[in-house]
Amino acid sequence: MAATFTALWTQSVCRALRKDRVGLRPPVVYSGVHQSLPDWGAVETGDVVYALHVNRCVVHVVSRLRVLDWKQTECCGSLPAFWADPAYRGHPGWDMLGAGQCGAVPVHVDATPIRFDVTVPGDLLSALTWRNRRGVTRTLKYVVDGRLTNSVSLQGVYRLTDDSATELAALVDGASPAAATVGR
Repeated sequence: MAATFTALWTQSVCRALRKDRVGLRPPVVYSGVHQSLPDWGAVETGDVVYALHVNRCVVHVVSRLRVLDWKQTECCGSLPAFWADPAYRGHPGWDMLGAGQCGAVPVHVDATPIRFDVTVPGDLLSALTWRNRRGVTRTLKYVVDGRLTNSVSLQGVYRLTDDSATELAALVDGASPAAATVGR
């Protein structure tokens, strides 16, 4: 059975996405080995990752990504010949998702369009639950009056419980598709 995760996308990533990627589906994201790029090591082919963004204490679901594969294929382009060459020339326009980061590995995805209008309601934010490898569950810290005052407990890639995964799926599935292009 596929697992469901969350990954927090930074302000700089989302600022770059807002420029000209809203309404488009990313074909690839990148996993890394450095804290500047989340490590997707626990995520397997077929798993789902919700890309989240926090802006002014409000959590947004930017995209739902289903992992297709973890391979550098022809679509990624050839390996760089020189250290200053772009790492993954075959995915122009998606570099902000980590292509140039330390140890970046391409993760091909089937994604919903990039959007910034799907907000996680405060009551759901307080109820979301994650489970670690030992089966211990946790909720978000720093939720005050339905707002996330500090995003530290979202930083990284974490596995959601089945109930929370169902709640986020319902939120994304119930969002108006026409609104996905707002803000272009």
